[in-house]
Amino acid sequence: MLPVKRWHQAIESRYSTRNYNGRPVEPEKLALLQKMCEEFRPADSVRAVLVEDSGSGVFKGAIGSYGKIKGNPAYLAFVGKVNEPDVQEMIGYLGEGLILEATALGLDTCWVGGMFKQEAAAKAVNLAAGEQVYALTPVGYGLENDTFEEKVMRGFKTERKRKPLGSLVSGMPESHWPRWVRAGLEAARPAPSAINRQPWRFEVQEKQVVLSTDGKQDRFVARRLDCGIAMLHFELGALSRDVSLNRVLLPPPQVARFTLK
Repeated sequence: MLPVKRWHQAIESRYSTRNYNGRPVEPEKLALLQKMCEEFRPADSVRAVLVEDSGSGVFKGAIGSYGKIKGNPAYLAFVGKVNEPDVQEMIGYLGEGLILEATALGLDTCWVGGMFKQEAAAKAVNLAAGEQVYALTPVGYGLENDTFEEKVMRGFKTERKRKPLGSLVSGMPESHWPRWVRAGLEAARPAPSAINRQPWRFEVQEKQVVLSTDGKQDRFVARRLDCGIAMLHFELGALSRDVSLNRVLLPPPQVARFTLK
């Protein structure tokens, strides 16, 4: 069962941090993250691994060392089975859950979907046959005063700029949205995505909501992974309105269908 209140509250305080102050994470917080890695398994095809190391040989910058993760004492790796059809969206769902848990613990994080060394990451998590590391997040405490580089990277990602709901949602007029639908959509809107592209689209129908990708081409991080993040955010928002949801995963370009139980 999702810790709805805890993670829903964490949505607003979560932001990406690339530079950390090197302060160790308290053992009790690491233990709670490890426990969540073991217990939060939304699909058999994915798993999360906590690595108590900076990952200095794993993370790489956008151009050389520029934008590289620095000073984090630990990181999380999100691992999936390559041949499973829904692995990308479930990696997004799993990873965002762990990131929101870290946020609720007062820790800083940053989705890293492309700028890491696959071979080094694979060694750190002991991949099984047929598995791949799809994404990482550093874990730690960000610098109290952002460096110039950090501000540039945040500006480049336009992290707090989000498309209006009107450009992300079709179907039923907004004035007719049920409370749980509105809450879900408002929670999905600030979900993080690669270069802030927000590739999710929602169609609100009379008794269901359908999540799809925007249909554009992937270059680095799969759009279905980003949609998996939005899928979790939507569920947290909707469930915060004291409803029960059914979710069915759908083939491309659709991602999932939500209905009330």
